[in-house]
Amino acid sequence: MSTAQQSPLPTYDHRPGTGPTLVFLHYWGGSARTWDLVVGRLAGRDVLTADFRGWSRSSNLPGPYTLHRLADDTLAVIADAGVTDYVLVGHSMGGKVAQLIAAARPAGLRGIVLVGPGPAKPAAQITPAYRQRLSHAYDSDASVAAVRDNVLTATELPVSVMSQIVADSRAGADAARAEWPLRGIAEDITEHTRLIGVPALVIAGENDRVEPADVLLDNLVPYLAEADFMVIPGTGHLIPLEAPADLADAIAAFAPVA
Repeated sequence: MSTAQQSPLPTYDHRPGTGPTLVFLHYWGGSARTWDLVVGRLAGRDVLTADFRGWSRSSNLPGPYTLHRLADDTLAVIADAGVTDYVLVGHSMGGKVAQLIAAARPAGLRGIVLVGPGPAKPAAQITPAYRQRLSHAYDSDASVAAVRDNVLTATELPVSVMSQIVADSRAGADAARAEWPLRGIAEDITEHTRLIGVPALVIAGENDRVEPADVLLDNLVPYLAEADFMVIPGTGHLIPLEAPADLADAIAAFAPVA
């Protein structure tokens, strides 16, 4: 696996293999390694993972950290890696970024997989009070652990994965941690999502309390021109960490080797 970092690009990892390339975009509080358990089950595939601007190895990059900036960064990373035939796989915040990228209809994009994604239309629960509370979710190791155990997950996780969630959530720049809850989560991007012209697979977690299946069916699927929808049993919001085998199987079926 090759690792690349060129200022001002976010840090990314490109594992050469058989295409189309799978480009993975992480959740608010995640990192490129959020996808390790999934990538490990996609042997032989060409894979690109990145740390969004303001997070993990890219935490030193300056803002702004808006969804549109993250989308532009991703396209720049894809170009820098020489990827010309790819599928976007976006989780949560990364799923909303993936919608913005796909709406621009970039050359080489053949599909999108949206995993517990932020919907195009914000859910009714995304009130100013909710957003203010959410903005403090990652204030301390203890607060991250509480959110992890009571909101983000619905399954037992290995201790190493539990520790990784805390470390990654705390590794973001302050302004990056605040951007999603205070602004990005509430941004209505329906007019962008309507422009997506490639096939989409929307994946929900059965017990996801952050982006429930009914919200995705109401606030996302109707805005996609060509979308399949599936629910992974038992999992909460952190699907890449809670159900990596099921998720890898779904991705491989949606984006088979060319």
